[in-house]
Amino acid sequence: MTPLELSTESRVLAGVLLVTIVTIQSGGYAMLAVNTGRKAATELQRRFFRAGHAHAGVFVTLALVTQVLVDAADVSGPFEWLARYGVAWAAILLPAGFFLSVAPAGSTRPNALIHLVHLGAVGLALGTLSLGIGLLMA
Repeated sequence: MTPLELSTESRVLAGVLLVTIVTIQSGGYAMLAVNTGRKAATELQRRFFRAGHAHAGVFVTLALVTQVLVDAADVSGPFEWLARYGVAWAAILLPAGFFLSVAPAGSTRPNALIHLVHLGAVGLALGTLSLGIGLLMA
């Protein structure tokens, strides 16, 4: 068995994704403050903060796995680009939409930044579909 070799693209993007874990950790600490009553939040903010935090952790993990699979299957062309970056963008955009759309104090309705959730969902769909097709064609 040979050791896994990551492409430069995978190594750099994995490094960036791992650095974002500090923001996820900070979000968890902020959620702890909300859930213990140390910080005020509306019910909508509680729900959106919870959703954003959960999606961030799951999608960063998926984006890291995606880098290894793209390299292992030698996916190339547009499938490679979509698989590599679509899932990574979803890991950033979707949680950002949940958090930023209700960030102002006392928010009871999401603002226009909720559209980041939709953009992230598109990135996730295109990325996972591209990687799946690329793996099946390899």
